[in-house]
Amino acid sequence: MKPVKYLLAVAVALSASVAHAHGYWLLPSSTVLSAPQFVTFDAAVSNDPFHFNHRPLPVDELQIVAPDESLQKPVNVSKGELRTTFDAYFEKNGTYRLSVYREGVRAFWKEGDQPKRFMGKAEDLKQRVPAGAKDLKVAEIANRLETYVTVGSPTPVKTTGRGLEAVASTHPNDLVAGEPLTLQFLVDGKPTAGVEVEVIKGQTRYRNQKGEQKLKSDADGKVTIHLPEAGLYWLDADYTDNKVQTKEAKERSLAYVLTLEVLPQ
Repeated sequence: MKPVKYLLAVAVALSASVAHAHGYWLLPSSTVLSAPQFVTFDAAVSNDPFHFNHRPLPVDELQIVAPDESLQKPVNVSKGELRTTFDAYFEKNGTYRLSVYREGVRAFWKEGDQPKRFMGKAEDLKQRVPAGAKDLKVAEIANRLETYVTVGSPTPVKTTGRGLEAVASTHPNDLVAGEPLTLQFLVDGKPTAGVEVEVIKGQTRYRNQKGEQKLKSDADGKVTIHLPEAGLYWLDADYTDNKVQTKEAKERSLAYVLTLEVLPQ
């Protein structure tokens, strides 16, 4: 895929949120390992969490951060019509963070009566949007997609101080059914109130009610999530502010998506 087309595909995929028809996700075959081994991942954009029925998610900019902060590459990457798959070998004891993080802008305008849009890097905005564009609306975007895998005992999960992130009261690879999880949401490293959160247990295809939890972070940036059953959970958090760096932009749209595995007691 050429760079411009790839950038647009990623920006569109990572702009999906609970307010849209499609969400995006990473799905590991295992999150807790007793010894070093391979884990296989699916990555997709779909109507239902963990059910690939729309399009694959590019993983070209995926980072796999080892417990010692070193980086490793995914292997056996294959992009199909509905999902991307890849493998990763987890050897070091501790917790690995898998993350896709994108910053950029999205713009909407009209040429005559035809709506136009651009999603990509801020430095490309002037080249892609005509001067004096009609009804121009520009927003910055910063979107993060994460999941975690632990070999042996969990180790602390570090935040980056950029965009929207979450700090968990219980390690993300140490969750058991029936025990609530408190998350504190940070924007650029600071606890933030008003983050809108939705949590959905997987396999919605096989039940009549999604059973989603819709929450909003309190003054300390915290929400408490109920995890009544074992399984995989998809979390989407969204926040908007006006802390922009691009002069054409009026707002900044932040998103954070997390896959959690909850084990039986």
